[in-house]
Amino acid sequence: MMDETTIASYVEGAAAVLGLPLPPDRAARVAAHLQRTAAMAALLDAAPLAPHDEPAEIYCPAAFPSSNGGREHP
Repeated sequence: MMDETTIASYVEGAAAVLGLPLPPDRAARVAAHLQRTAAMAALLDAAPLAPHDEPAEIYCPAAFPSSNGGREHP
């Protein structure tokens, strides 16, 4: 995981690239939130899960409506 200095540099650099004004006090808060989020993501990443623990939903599209307003063809 990145340390505080690296995260602060990233936040300041990203703001500069995006042209966002970011005062130092706000940059520090953004960096703190990013560091907390990275820590939570690391916990999830370390969880021992197998593919069957969280199966993806199967996409089944609804039937496409006919162009004749639902009337059957003769």
